[in-house]
Amino acid sequence: MPRDGFGREIDYLRISLIDHCNLRCVYCMPLEAAGVAPAPDWLTADEIGLVARAARLAGFRKIRLTGGEPTLRPDLVTIVAAVAASGIADIALTTNGIRLTELAGALAGAGLRRVNVHLDTLDPVRLPLVMRGGRLDAIWRGILAAEAAGLLPIKLNAVVVRGFNEEDVVALARLTLERPWHVRFIESMPLGVGEPARVARTAYVSNAETRARIEASLGALEPLAASDPSDEARNFRAPGACGVIGFVSPVSEPYCGTCNRMRLTADGRFHLCLLNDDELDVGGTIRAGGGPDEVAAILVRAVAAKPPGHQLHLGTGPREREMYQLGG
Repeated sequence: MPRDGFGREIDYLRISLIDHCNLRCVYCMPLEAAGVAPAPDWLTADEIGLVARAARLAGFRKIRLTGGEPTLRPDLVTIVAAVAASGIADIALTTNGIRLTELAGALAGAGLRRVNVHLDTLDPVRLPLVMRGGRLDAIWRGILAAEAAGLLPIKLNAVVVRGFNEEDVVALARLTLERPWHVRFIESMPLGVGEPARVARTAYVSNAETRARIEASLGALEPLAASDPSDEARNFRAPGACGVIGFVSPVSEPYCGTCNRMRLTADGRFHLCLLNDDELDVGGTIRAGGGPDEVAAILVRAVAAKPPGHQLHLGTGPREREMYQLGG
């Protein structure tokens, strides 16, 4: 597998399928989103399959499909099948879950293995305030559909935002007492220059605060040994729980030193680091007739150019793209 200039093994490709979403979460997407690429700019299912084959040639072992909201792609099942045909077996999806009720079975049949579902609160009144346009019952049905389809383990991702849902973390963590799910709390990250980035910055809640709130209610959390050194979450188990509580802390406890990720934008550019603006075009090569070998060579170059980490601690962050355009 390829190594970057800092000795990190990079074997995980996150592919954004679409830079649009059916929700407008306050820390992610403005109500009137600007800069959404027109559909002709999005890589097609065949082109994404080509990238997956190239990634396997380069030594990548894991692919995650993201957005925006990837289930808005009408050809999503075809995309999953194309990625599975590359020979990469570890294929996951990040989604808000709303369309999983109708799609989970077909996605599993096409080769999808796991899902991460975004859910910021279990309060049906507060959820539409933070996940604007969302409804708890629709997301919950999607989670259960994914579980029934065997897309396991179910992982729930919650971004904690002061003034919106910081008091709801205990109820989310409590899900792990009776369900073998992973509930992960994620610190907000300021991407771009719009209102969501301002909210992410000014309403930031550290995971130290979130953990303390959970432990005050559920008791001391037991640390779990990391099964993968590149896992971005520090994982714990509550007393008597069958599930896992994770904390993803890119701001307070950066994990750049063990990062194994590369990103591909919906409009065909390798984005070298979530919290930097550096990119390398690959879509142009594909549409000029480039095959897996040429794309793999660009991917290896992108890995070599990967920066050592972000500079949020210096007040510097990405400005060219918003979170919804990169998929986290």
